Amino acid sequence: MARNPLLLDLKTVKKDDYHVVAVFKRHSLWGAISKTNHAVLRYREPLYRNIHELVMSYFHEYFMNDGKKTLKEYSRPINLARFIKRNWTITEDDVWYISDYLDQVPHYKILNCSNAATLRRADPIEIRAGKLVRERRP
Repeated sequence: MARNPLLLDLKTVKKDDYHVVAVFKRHSLWGAISKTNHAVLRYREPLYRNIHELVMSYFHEYFMNDGKKTLKEYSRPINLARFIKRNWTITEDDVWYISDYLDQVPHYKILNCSNAATLRRADPIEIRAGKLVRERRP
């Protein structure tokens, strides 16, 4: 069964890293997979009824070293088939145009200012767990 290659952009505050995940649907439920060094951002089982639910499953894993939550908005899924004429799957050239496109599509806010101000910070054990990575940088 062929599937559309779908990407979803997760934007954070400027001091944190943005994240892009490949999303998929199985039996009408959404899941995601990504290439990341961090243990908790890698995969989501297809258990979520809609994209918003899926995105919110990432919310608590996005925080700075001081525990402040950083995930602020997300895009709709982008079908990479729109770039098929540019041979994005096999080209040896840069594909930054995909990133540029993701930056331009509408994004949906997760929180308003009053909600953001009342969020609990991640506690020390969550911060330590968030630093679990597959490979340490040299």
